Amino acid sequence: MDVIIQNGLVYTGDGKAPIRADIAIRNEKIIQIDRSIHKHANTVIDASGLAVSPGFIDVHSHTHAELLINRRAESKIRQGITTEISGNCGMSPYPLSDYNEKTWHDRSEQLFGVRTTWRTLDEFFRQLEDPGISINYGTFTGHGDLRISVMGHTGRAPDRMDMKAMIRQLEQTLDEGSLGLSTGLEYAPGSFAETEELVTLCRPVSARGGRYASHMRDEGDYLEEAVGEVIRICHEAELPVQISHLKACNTPNWHKADTVIARIQELIDRDYPIGVDRYPYTAYGTTLEIFLPLWSREGGTEKILERLEDAKTCKKIRDYTDMKIAHMGGADRILISYVSHANNRHWEGYSVEKGARETGLSPFEFIKKLMIDDQNGVEIAGFAMSDENTEKILSRPWVSVGSDSVTWAPYGALNVGNPHPRDYGSFPRVLGHYCRDKKLFSLEEAIRKMTSLPARQMGLKKRGLMKAGYFADLVLFDPERVADTATFVNPKQYPKGIHTVIVNGKIVLQNGCHTGQLSGKILRNGG
Repeated sequence: MDVIIQNGLVYTGDGKAPIRADIAIRNEKIIQIDRSIHKHANTVIDASGLAVSPGFIDVHSHTHAELLINRRAESKIRQGITTEISGNCGMSPYPLSDYNEKTWHDRSEQLFGVRTTWRTLDEFFRQLEDPGISINYGTFTGHGDLRISVMGHTGRAPDRMDMKAMIRQLEQTLDEGSLGLSTGLEYAPGSFAETEELVTLCRPVSARGGRYASHMRDEGDYLEEAVGEVIRICHEAELPVQISHLKACNTPNWHKADTVIARIQELIDRDYPIGVDRYPYTAYGTTLEIFLPLWSREGGTEKILERLEDAKTCKKIRDYTDMKIAHMGGADRILISYVSHANNRHWEGYSVEKGARETGLSPFEFIKKLMIDDQNGVEIAGFAMSDENTEKILSRPWVSVGSDSVTWAPYGALNVGNPHPRDYGSFPRVLGHYCRDKKLFSLEEAIRKMTSLPARQMGLKKRGLMKAGYFADLVLFDPERVADTATFVNPKQYPKGIHTVIVNGKIVLQNGCHTGQLSGKILRNGG
């Protein structure tokens, strides 16, 4: 045997009570789970006092070029995450064309000082595989970038030739290993797409056994209608759907959580293939662009900045932005997390209200200044959700855990900005804060929501369960100590209590230290 884990309390990932057992690993698979295994092994791990679980699956991620910059996936592995699913919210750096290739590769150069090179999903996967990554990685094809690659940043409806080109490119990514199609319908250009466009694109996804993941068209005022649109796509395109980071934003809409939870429960009871995920925080993370009206976002960054600098047009934008900030509860609920312009980087960690006050500007004028100076690259955290709703949603048995984050590291090129604490703490926060401290669910249920449930939602093969013949993705943690330590003030902190992480039979984290192993796999079509 390569590895034997002894004396641990084994959680199988299916929600059943744990068992005291040993686990034998050979090559990349679990070979045996038994009360006592007496065989020779190259490595024996004493798991006394530790929980042993299938590796956690981050069902909603946004990692792309970051894994080429630092292949160790530090902020994910340190949480016990062994698999991440990216390409969500309509955003993926594939397929690329002359319309969007420069945008993605410029981003890598601006953020990390490294110029990336690829155009297709297959080329990106091959760059990840040589020399490898520490984490298993799967991805969706982002509808926003698919649309841009064919049509540019226009807000018009696609014509027949546009649809044929989008379907052709989408099918190519599916053939190259994409899990399906994702949308970000609050973001341009996805926000300009009619439902019929999405149904049409989802049909070839369905034909190839893929799935549809949606950052819905609205998560506040029109939340119920947005859920209805996802259900319609599920029904008409006949494919599994995933509602990304389900939430009810802004105080006047908090009561709507009960309605949509009941609606989703009803459909799941009728065997609709609907999945849902959520991160364990009451603040979302996005860009300042979300506070601009939809019409002002057509055409991409260049057109947005032109409109902000035109006095007449800017007045219309301001009216909308002021209304949206008031609806959210004030500019103090908007925290600046990343600014690329060196002269403005000191604003990271400030609220928009505080920044406006210190500059003598209104909140809108401060937002405008940052967006123009930073060429529309400012990222923020928005405190718009309630603790009560977060617990209601997380506690549903059909809700998995997704961090909605990028993999970072508190050193080197990935040590940038003031990221959302979910990037470093989501999964330990579920285990510590919500499971152990608040007793929202049992430990076996928390583990199920982070292992077998997301594996089923994403159609992953032989992952998410502690079972002979399955891939040896495991995490050993101390259930009494495990906790997130990342905060909005100091987010770049690894969690406590994660002891050992094994990915495809190789020890990637041992006694809390990264070993440098690059044993992750590319999960083409979930395989």
